[in-house]
Amino acid sequence: MARVDGQPLRLSDVLATAEGVLPPELRAMPGATLLQMLPPEVKRQLVERAITERALVNAARALGLDKDPDIASRIRRAEEQELQQALLRREVEGRITDAAVRARYDRDNAGQQGEEEVHARHILVPTETEARQILAELQHGGDFAALARSKSQDPGARDGGDLGFFKKGDMVPEFANAAFALQPGQVSPAPVHTPFGWHIIKVEERRRATARPFDDVKQEIREHLLQEEVTATVQRIRGAARVERLDQPPAPPANSLLNQAAPPPPAQPTPTQPRRR
Repeated sequence: MARVDGQPLRLSDVLATAEGVLPPELRAMPGATLLQMLPPEVKRQLVERAITERALVNAARALGLDKDPDIASRIRRAEEQELQQALLRREVEGRITDAAVRARYDRDNAGQQGEEEVHARHILVPTETEARQILAELQHGGDFAALARSKSQDPGARDGGDLGFFKKGDMVPEFANAAFALQPGQVSPAPVHTPFGWHIIKVEERRRATARPFDDVKQEIREHLLQEEVTATVQRIRGAARVERLDQPPAPPANSLLNQAAPPPPAQPTPTQPRRR
């Protein structure tokens, strides 16, 4: 596609330059097909960018920078990291199939009941005295939602104090324990104190949460499976490697007499006595 300082610049070089700027779905296309799809101006910019990068690399080599020990070490490290990633992709990617993701979802959700949730309202005021006054009004037939709209200092007061459904772990412990102790239609018998103030709580409904739909969690499951496979692959390859640790003395063999011998009785050290390891 061009020559830079007499060196050919090929389509593969331009596509390598494009990897950092094109979206993944385009990078996966065959090179010739990709270039046909790209607008002429985008194609021209990619070629210009590749030419610039090649010119810079040629200038660096001409100055002998590729022979600099520090730069050579960093280049070698980058090569090693690319090799590691390429190996893991080759070993792992084919195992994370749609069927494997679905099987993990079915396994994790089979026969499991969802976590319990309650649908509750609350009225929040700053003092216990105010909370007890509101509780007395409720006990004399006051409407909970109307009292929440007129007296609660929570942002949800305009909705009658409606908190919707929530799990126990979604709320501070004092509030959650009180709410989950109530049945539908019941109001907390006493004000509940939390770091936010004093609450009167009414439970509207209780239910078991359903499992999250597969489409909502499949990407999370895929990433989890990928991490599991990467970890297993790394452990397998590391376990198969012949490793000699030179930074510490080797442990005695498993059948060594040293492993079975009782420790000698303590002795007073003398200047000529070696210190026992």
